[in-house]
Amino acid sequence: MATIRPFMGIRPAPEYAKDVAALPYDVMNTAEAREMVKGNPYSFLHIDRAEIDLPVGTDPYSPAVYEKAKDTFYDMLDKGIFTQDLLPNFYIYRLTMDGRSQTGLVVCTAIDEYLNDTIKKHELTRADKEADRIRHVDTLNANTGPIFLAYKENADAKAIIDGYTAAVPPVYDFVSDDGIGHTVWVIDSDTEIGMLVQSFANVENFYIADGHHRNASAVKVGLKRREQKPDYTGDEEFNYYLSVLFPADELFILDYNRVVKDLNGRNEQEFLEKISENFKVSPAPASPCHPPRRHTFGMYLGGKWYLLEAKDHILSHDPVDGLDVSILQNSLLAPVLAIGDPRTDKRIDFVGGIRGLGELERRVDSGEMQVAFSMFPTAMDELMAVADAGRTMPPKSTWFEPKLRSGLFIHDLGE
Repeated sequence: MATIRPFMGIRPAPEYAKDVAALPYDVMNTAEAREMVKGNPYSFLHIDRAEIDLPVGTDPYSPAVYEKAKDTFYDMLDKGIFTQDLLPNFYIYRLTMDGRSQTGLVVCTAIDEYLNDTIKKHELTRADKEADRIRHVDTLNANTGPIFLAYKENADAKAIIDGYTAAVPPVYDFVSDDGIGHTVWVIDSDTEIGMLVQSFANVENFYIADGHHRNASAVKVGLKRREQKPDYTGDEEFNYYLSVLFPADELFILDYNRVVKDLNGRNEQEFLEKISENFKVSPAPASPCHPPRRHTFGMYLGGKWYLLEAKDHILSHDPVDGLDVSILQNSLLAPVLAIGDPRTDKRIDFVGGIRGLGELERRVDSGEMQVAFSMFPTAMDELMAVADAGRTMPPKSTWFEPKLRSGLFIHDLGE
């Protein structure tokens, strides 16, 4: 069963919270991060992407970057921009986007439960991306980016959280520049903390929704600390890492769309004829084309939108092969366009649904790409079915919105 633990959070003083809160480090490049922090010396990107405060061209993985992140972090602590709570707490983090809210519980989760699959995964990770965050966490001696976890149901926790948010005023309540509302409460009552711990002891699993690399890195730092302290008891802070737990039914997954540079040597007519073997192809009922249901796809080609409907012979009840991203990959991208490994093939790119379908049109109309595919969003129950089967999803299967902000909660790993 799932373990959660309170912690003495390091967090911004209320007057700095809005300026500190930043998008996750991995949703922008260095140039975009430099632009985002202009006029804002408090943005957490100064810590999460510290190369932005070093000369242009600095290798983002150089030792100087991690040392700069550490210096900035402790300087902000010294100046009172961040403060640390004196006792272990839980925190409630509510995000509101377009009138829809999701309310998470900020906790520490156990590295052992990641290792024994109580915390379930659905993506592969890359060693180079892990190495970056391992070094970042290790150098700062802190988990700085929360892991986005989901759980299936916990009526007791919901009742406690709803009651607390109704009775206690928040410590932060602001709207970020992208229109997302962020509201935070501190749970410092031993009674509610104990009740929440007990309520999650009855939850069988957590599911990583977003942050596989951050999760793997946090766990590996904990294991490294265990090697350095062979007499560890298991109670040390490094045995736990920063997470935010959300009810699965409150989460919102956007489409994660595909664009491809060429038609693999075919002209448009030959391409349309070839894909008709596996898909019913018809003019789209609307432009741009949002797929109306599972197993349908929008396609933008030659300035026109088409609707693709998967034929029965390519459908599957397998939790992975039955996903729309798998159907498109296995029955069109690989056999027709020769996109064998979408993780490494330079001819394909991925566009998060937050950018809108106009971005697909722009990239094709500009000549940068030749064809684009709009996807029906993966559902949370599909994600959990894959994780429950011990399988992994194809790359770029899910795009969660809104994104958790970094900098609002930091977990000190202790000595």
